[in-house]
Amino acid sequence: MFIVTGGAGFIGSNLVKKLEDLFPTSEVVVADVFGASEKWQNIVKRFNISTLIDPSELLNFLDANVSKIQAIFHLGAISSTVERDVDLIINSNVRLSRDLWNWCTHHDTPFIYASSAATYGDGEHGFSDDMTYENLRKLRPLNAYGWSKHFFDLQAMRLSKENKCPPQWAGLKFFNVYGPNEDHKGGQKSVIATFTPQIQKDGKIRLFKSNDPLFKDGEQLRDFVWVEDCVNVMIWLYQNPSVSGLFNVGTGEARSFNDLAKAVFKALSKPTMIEYIDMPETLQNKYQNFTEASLTNLRKAGFSQSFTQIEEGVRLYVQNFLMKPDPYL
Repeated sequence: MFIVTGGAGFIGSNLVKKLEDLFPTSEVVVADVFGASEKWQNIVKRFNISTLIDPSELLNFLDANVSKIQAIFHLGAISSTVERDVDLIINSNVRLSRDLWNWCTHHDTPFIYASSAATYGDGEHGFSDDMTYENLRKLRPLNAYGWSKHFFDLQAMRLSKENKCPPQWAGLKFFNVYGPNEDHKGGQKSVIATFTPQIQKDGKIRLFKSNDPLFKDGEQLRDFVWVEDCVNVMIWLYQNPSVSGLFNVGTGEARSFNDLAKAVFKALSKPTMIEYIDMPETLQNKYQNFTEASLTNLRKAGFSQSFTQIEEGVRLYVQNFLMKPDPYL
């Protein structure tokens, strides 16, 4: 039995699909909150989900099924970078994470959880995951979401140093992930999912003007990573239980928003037309103009698979999902 928190969400539902493909006889338990969203559609095609659990009931469920649980993939979180309710963020991103860490420690269960590239803040200290606990403490996230992930990363590193940790643990600093099953995220979904309907409606897309003289309009750089690559890293970790630590999950190559936009136009067989608009004041001081994953730790650990280039990833996403009447994985 695999436990996937946030299993109906974006990355989580992609992982559930992969677990179904690779381990068809294993049960998958999804812990998630649905509310009035359309998130349920992300798992409507999944057939090995044995049950759905509200996160508030998860620890009781774990205690009742100790002998069955093979691993916990903790992907559930308040992931909005503009969420202002910090108590809500702490309850979801810190306290539940710590409870699951403690449970896995006590019951010798692998624990793989989602961190975020938002922990790096403005990138002043680089994007290397091959750092000491002391250097990790120097990072300054730009929003409460990034801070909550950073706070738990520090907890994980400290507890690991004290040998108070699961037999395997991995915190994954996901960079700018894109791919199917993200429509429920609204304004937090990838720009590719936003660009595609803009092009279909207006024949052009809108990008933020640069707020930094070091970057021209549209030349802000991000590490855009195809969601299936993220899932492959998680599966590889599960299959390599001796590997633990913090790991970046990105392509290792920063690409511009202009490059990304051109890839979407090409996937749609449309001419490139870009309009640059002012960045909202609320984002001015919280905007990452450059992110690029250093894959030092991941490669050192033995992960040798290549990552999908944005031209191919965008083509797959646009043509195989966004342009289909049923866009879900």
